[in-house]
Order: sequence, then C-alpha cells, then structure tokens
Amino acid sequence: MTVTTGVGSAVLIAHPGAELYGSDLVLLETVSALVGSGTQVTVALPTLGPLVGELTSRGAHIELCPTPVLRKSILRPVGALRFLRDALRGMAAGIRLLRRVHPAVLYVNTVTLPLWVLLGRAARIPVIIHVHEAERSASGVVRRALAAPLLLCDTVVSNSQYCIDVLCESYPRLRERARVVRNPIGWPGQTVNARSELVGRLQLLYVGRLSERKGVDTAVLALSAYRSTGHDAELHLVGDIFPGYEWYLDRLRELVRTEGLSDRVHFHGYQRDVWPFLAQSDIVLVPSVLEEGFGNTAVEGALAARPVVVSDTSGLREASAGFASAVRVPPGASAAVASALGQIVADWPHYRLAAGTDQFLARDRHGLAGYRSSIRDTVLAAGRSPAQVARPAAAASGRPEPGRTGHGRAAHG
Repeated sequence: MTVTTGVGSAVLIAHPGAELYGSDLVLLETVSALVGSGTQVTVALPTLGPLVGELTSRGAHIELCPTPVLRKSILRPVGALRFLRDALRGMAAGIRLLRRVHPAVLYVNTVTLPLWVLLGRAARIPVIIHVHEAERSASGVVRRALAAPLLLCDTVVSNSQYCIDVLCESYPRLRERARVVRNPIGWPGQTVNARSELVGRLQLLYVGRLSERKGVDTAVLALSAYRSTGHDAELHLVGDIFPGYEWYLDRLRELVRTEGLSDRVHFHGYQRDVWPFLAQSDIVLVPSVLEEGFGNTAVEGALAARPVVVSDTSGLREASAGFASAVRVPPGASAAVASALGQIVADWPHYRLAAGTDQFLARDRHGLAGYRSSIRDTVLAAGRSPAQVARPAAAASGRPEPGRTGHGRAAHG
C-alpha cells in the first residue's frame, strides 16, 4: 500500500469509505480511466480497507483524510455530535490536502460528502459530483438539504435518469449541469448458461449489502412462501452488513431460524468475485424495499444469463428495462416474489432462453469502454471550465494536461 504525504496530481477524488461494494467498484473504473489517460489521481479516504489495495494497483495515490460522512446516525444526538467533530477535523485536513495536491478537478464520489463540495468551491476548483443515491421517499426538507451542495458543483454525474429526476424535483436548475453515465459492470470471459432442467432444489441468489432497505428479509420470507407450495429451494446470501448494523444480521438469522430455513439459507459473507455464485444459481433476487439509484445486481443477473426477480421501483426499473427475463414485483411483497418464482419455474425454457439473450443487451449498455470514455471526457471538460481559469495561479501551475486514452478492468457491485 502506498499512502502519499503530498503528491501533485491533476485530479483529487474524495470517497466515503474503503470497501468493495457498488459505488466503490465504480470508483475503481473511474480511476482506471483517468490513470490510463495519463492523469495523476489522488484518492482521499477516511479509513483504510480492501479498496486501498485495488486503488493502488490501478495507479492511484492514497491520502488518509478524516471527513464527515452523511449517515442516518446523524439524526441521533450522539451521531450529530460525531458528525460535527468530524466536520471540524475534516475541514482542516481537507484544506491542507487541497493545498498540497493542487488538483485541476475535485471529483466527489456520492452525495454523502458535502464538506468536500464546500472546500472545493471555496478553493475555486471545478467540482464534479458523482451521484449514486436517490431518496424520493424522504421528506422534502431532507431531500433539499441533501441536494443543496450540488448547486455548488460544476457537473453532476449520475448512474441513472431516476437519480437526476429526484434531484431536480428539489432544484430544477440542476438538470442543465447533470448527465447520466451508466455504471460500468464487467462480466466473466465466458458465461455459463442456466441449466436446461430444474432438477432438485431451485437455487436462489441474493448479492449485495445485508440491510433492511435491500429487502433481504423479504427474500427469506419469499423462500418460505415458495416452499410452502410444495416446491424445494434454497437461498444463497452473498454480502455482509455495514459496520454498526450487526443488529440486522442478528434479526435476519433469527428470521431464518423462526421460518425453519436454517438448512436452506446460506450466509456466504462478502465475496470479491460473485460470478461463481451467479454461475451456480438459477434465479437472482433483487428485493429492495426502498429506492435504489440504479441496481447493479439486476444487471449482473442479466450478464450471468439468469432470470431476475426485481422490485418494481425507482432505479431498479431503469436497470432492468428491456430484459425479457426480468419479472418485476411490488417492493416488500414476499408473496409476490414467491409467485414470480413459480411463474419462472413453470415456464423455465422461455425464461432461460430470454436470459441467454438479455446478457448481450446488458453487455452493450454497461461496457467499460463507454464508461471510460464518458468519465474521461467529463473530467477533462470540467478541468477546462471557467472555474479552473479563476483559480490562483500557484494552484494551477506545473501540471501536464490529462491525455485522451483510457484503461480499466471489470467491476461488479
């Protein structure tokens, strides 16, 4: 691991964590695109984690920099005080880092880092924010508060039109600076088609965070409901909780025991490579109960040539649009998920064939080359904006202009 103490770079990227889930994996492809174009990239992280090794292997420099991250915990007094403490520490550390790095562009990855937007604007540096979240169910006040820092950004990149529409409900003028760049999602060199006959237990798969909003308990209850119709199946959960949410994992395990599914639900924990699990599955479940900015796992199911049962909501509609093998169900409706499973099993030859075709549509939409090109051009355009020209000469001197070619490798999330 290389942790820098002051390396000049063309782009500084601020990121809220160091794990390897959806937005983290998209970040890796952003870094690959920029580094491959000849751009020096520094990534500011608040903590160490598995993401660090992946970033350094792609040529990024890492700076550890405390920063406040917006979480639901700030709604509690202790969480609010912790956020304020982190904001004070993060402000001083962020200013020092900006002075050392002198970036041509500040790239803020997710809306959970409002302090970085403020610091970038105060330093008169062009700011790009990459939005992965959408919270339409939140109150109007909360949504406006979350979106307000985006008014200070030069460019808003989003992984879906849904995200942009939600943001523009709060501030319509954001639309003129917003653009959709589809998530880059890689696939294995050779796809293993779904088995031709469903002999034995039906193999169900969930990939992602184990969290309440992701509807993992809905998947467990759907398995129970499906088995109650006389069919056999088992569910594989690939993912882990967010630190501090151990209570949800305990509740989930208790639900599995209560439903008598201890031998039918398998907890595999976080797995960097999910493709072997996809290859062994029959049907992929994406049962989110709250909004999703997009829905990488729905696309991963299509890339793996597997039918997907997906919640009919928010960015998941956009992620699964056009896939003939996707069956949409109301969010949180375990009975509907079980019914969808029965529907797919009853017409398995049709859904298997449709899934085999859907993989090519998914590849076309989410190829790495298109993402690399879009992100590279977006950053280059921001670096030439009027805000860059207005920056102090000392901050603008001594940097080569980023090049125009890209490089990256596959990500999944």
